Amino acid sequence: MYRFVFTQILSRFDAEDVHHLTVRGLRLLSVAPVVRKLVHRRLAPRDPVLRVQAFGVHFPGPFGLAAGFDKDAGCVEAMSALGFGHVEVGTITAHAQPGNARPRLFRLPANRAVINRMGFNNAGAAAAAGKLRRTRGVPAIVGVNIGKTKVVPESEAAADYVASARELAPLADYLVVNVSSPNTPGLRNLQAVELLRPLLQAVKEVADGTPKRTPLLVKIAPDLADEDVDAVADLALELGLDGIIATNTTIGREGVASTETGGLSGRPVKARSLEVLRRLRARVGDRLTLVSVGGVEDVDDVWERLLAGATLVQGYTALIYEGPLWAHRIHRRLARRMRRHGATDLRQIIGRTAS
Repeated sequence: MYRFVFTQILSRFDAEDVHHLTVRGLRLLSVAPVVRKLVHRRLAPRDPVLRVQAFGVHFPGPFGLAAGFDKDAGCVEAMSALGFGHVEVGTITAHAQPGNARPRLFRLPANRAVINRMGFNNAGAAAAAGKLRRTRGVPAIVGVNIGKTKVVPESEAAADYVASARELAPLADYLVVNVSSPNTPGLRNLQAVELLRPLLQAVKEVADGTPKRTPLLVKIAPDLADEDVDAVADLALELGLDGIIATNTTIGREGVASTETGGLSGRPVKARSLEVLRRLRARVGDRLTLVSVGGVEDVDDVWERLLAGATLVQGYTALIYEGPLWAHRIHRRLARRMRRHGATDLRQIIGRTAS
């Protein structure tokens, strides 16, 4: 039914307009306590075989929603109720900003992909913090993804990230430093180790100082050269980070006809995202939590990422094509597959082909 609605109705409208309409609808679900709880009881992962612990946080299932969908932390409860094991909100910047000019979001159905050049449009860290402080009616694991305000010069980037971290780290189950979006000028330059080290050190000091010590991760691009992936991995170990999220969108266009600028996500990123995950696992083993995102469409992809060493897996683009029951289906099918393989704990699966 959803695929019919998408192909016959939703695909005829501007992608960003549909996204805003969807988010508004989910916010209504978030403020309807009876419906929200019923949906959560029906769709959220509850099977004990799916539970997993990462950086001291207990997740009801390994599959979560990647950053980019809920930019302002407005529908955390709704997405958790629909079956995501965690919800990563953002990217959030210290100061509110409108993002880039529209149009800036483009569907590529033939490639099961999306190109976006949103530019971190969001209401700012203080606004997001206000939403995250509200009491939740259903359980939700929330990651907060922070990025650089566009007008802030590169030389002041660390202070800008720190400002966001001070607002949001105490309210997050984990914090992510995003230095890998292609849509903020100069942002990816911060992935260079000599620039990344002081930035991460500054944010880590804030994260470590929260009452419960907020775990800190860094999100990297699929376009990094292999030696740069290794360098970031080594830096994460050196600084005592909790994990790495691999990967963000790509500026590459292999196999895609569109000439629109921006970050490409979805199926075309799948192979490189998996390559980066395997390289990271070979480099760091189980000393860091690895979160794999990029081209994840179904339970086969989730299974492959777990075998390759990811403790958590995320998706977003396929939600556009698969509909609201996507995460629920993945978790249900993953539990069945684990039992077929005689596994009673995700730790029996994670990294099995990487060892």
